[in-house]
Amino acid sequence: MSMFDNLGRFGVSIRQAHARSKAIRALNDLPAHVQKDIGWPASPPSDPQAALHKLLLGTPR
Repeated sequence: MSMFDNLGRFGVSIRQAHARSKAIRALNDLPAHVQKDIGWPASPPSDPQAALHKLLLGTPR
């Protein structure tokens, strides 16, 4: 195994994590009634962890 193989796998894992995070942010930004309809676990607005997550990540680009 070369160093470039390891870098390639690391790059793939970073891209997958970014895509997964982007999808989760998009689902969390849906209205609560839509989240309920699709079975997405909606976070209550008073959840401090959800508020911190939204503060740190901001809005999707």
